[in-house]
Amino acid sequence: MQGDNICHCNHHHQQHYPPIFFNSTSEFGSFTGSGGLFLEPTIPDSFVRLLRFNPESNPQRSSSGLRGGLFLSVSLPTSEQGKLVVPEHKSYVVEQQQQQQRKFHKVNRARGGVSAVNTTKHLWAGAIAAMVSRTCVAPLERLKLEYIVRGEKRNILELIQTIAITQGLRGFWKGNLVNILRTAPFKAVNFCAYDTYRKQLLRFSGNEETTNFERFIAGAAAGITATIICLPLDTIRTKLVAPGGEALGGVIGAFQYMVRTEGIFSLYKGLVPSIISMAPSGAVFYGVYDILKSAYLHSPEGMKRIQNLHKQGQELNAFDQLELGPVRTLLYGAIAGACAEAATYPFEVLRRRLQLQVQSTKLSTFATFVKIVEQGGIPALYAGLVPSLLQVLPSASISYFVYEFMKIVLKVE
Repeated sequence: MQGDNICHCNHHHQQHYPPIFFNSTSEFGSFTGSGGLFLEPTIPDSFVRLLRFNPESNPQRSSSGLRGGLFLSVSLPTSEQGKLVVPEHKSYVVEQQQQQQRKFHKVNRARGGVSAVNTTKHLWAGAIAAMVSRTCVAPLERLKLEYIVRGEKRNILELIQTIAITQGLRGFWKGNLVNILRTAPFKAVNFCAYDTYRKQLLRFSGNEETTNFERFIAGAAAGITATIICLPLDTIRTKLVAPGGEALGGVIGAFQYMVRTEGIFSLYKGLVPSIISMAPSGAVFYGVYDILKSAYLHSPEGMKRIQNLHKQGQELNAFDQLELGPVRTLLYGAIAGACAEAATYPFEVLRRRLQLQVQSTKLSTFATFVKIVEQGGIPALYAGLVPSLLQVLPSASISYFVYEFMKIVLKVE
């Protein structure tokens, strides 16, 4: 039955009220069913107006009807189970919609706030990892730059002795502050960008787990992002450790000198080879580590470790909460760093040479590459690779270890 008849009569009232008649058509359309209601004379007109707001019902007053009570003809739709569906007042519906919208926006603002806090923690985890790792390996970084920038020909032991005699112990940490100022934001952006890109690719693909190809793409994109943001600080640092860099008066002095003599775009010297270098470097660095990590976590030993971590939870300290464990985290980080360094080292040499060029004798990227090969052959593209690897192995391992540790300490989601 499409409609229902509900009747209530009162024929003993002394006063007479004009009857109500509701026809089946109106500006809202026709009814889908019929029904009747006998209303008490005390029923206010607001009840009638309430029904007019709903397109499914259309009451209209007329001059004919019954005495003693008001007759209301209204279409009340029923559900498939035959239950009566009572129409809601339009103002109530609007209010409900507004409440839902306010709740939706409130939840979105809350999620946005949580996301911003989580991103900040993520950046701090990467920055602290860079500070600790770079400070630990600053002497090796200094040796690498001596080979690349100054074209050092002596062996490592002779170079160490020379620096110790001429500049003392502090000479091995020369430029470390600038290095931290460069690498801290670089690593912070790099780590955070990689995780962000990887999650977005995973969401876009709809897979249950990130593929190796997606890992390499995310790593390359993270390297490019961090390079574009942080290249000026790297250029200034290279200028400071080059011959005559001591006379520039530190970071601010070097910045002012470069902008004044060569223009603001001089800070982006070597941008193209930097991007060409960092794209594969980031792809290999993050891709190799993630592949090794995923392989272990899917092994019987790794799955057993994850189960134990879930059982014990917060009872473990931050070191024991590392998914790979301290030793394996250091080992996988070192392997990833060595692979990335060996694969992209020639681009690093080319980038450093481009950063040292002055405007009057500036060469193109290709011309600089040809000049390096002409002067020293192919081995010149790998000048300083051994001290660089000695620097990268502990740097990458410490960097990944501190990063994973800080994510636990800071409770990064």
